[in-house]
Amino acid sequence: MKKHFSLISQYFIGVLFGFGLLISGMTNPTKILNFLDITGSWDPSLLFVMGGAVCVGLAGFYLLSKRSQAFFGGALHIPTRRDITKPLVIGSLIFGAGWGLAGFCPGPAIVSIGSGQAKAFGFVIAMLIGMWMCQQFLSNRPKTS
Repeated sequence: MKKHFSLISQYFIGVLFGFGLLISGMTNPTKILNFLDITGSWDPSLLFVMGGAVCVGLAGFYLLSKRSQAFFGGALHIPTRRDITKPLVIGSLIFGAGWGLAGFCPGPAIVSIGSGQAKAFGFVIAMLIGMWMCQQFLSNRPKTS
């Protein structure tokens, strides 16, 4: 029963996240591209959305740090790595380039597919291909210790 409640709550949290993206305008690639255009028609509203997200995230991690298990049971899996690696830097650069070229990041792109934006569909297909290529590359690398 807990597993079903967990899945249902995850669904509704995802729907709430999607509505937040729609209401804040983060599914509009022009709004994102205007945020990145600091010498032209700069739109600072993304800063406020990001600030709100950081505050919610910090509060969530604070609450989780006080717990020994997840809200619906099971182990907590909180990232502990803090090192900056070459794959992290390369992945960040690729993410940033895709974000700057398309005006989408993964969450808003998936929400935008629901509104029928063809550009979002193309972005998600390219993102999935990129994820698959990365997985192929990483799985073929020799293991280092």
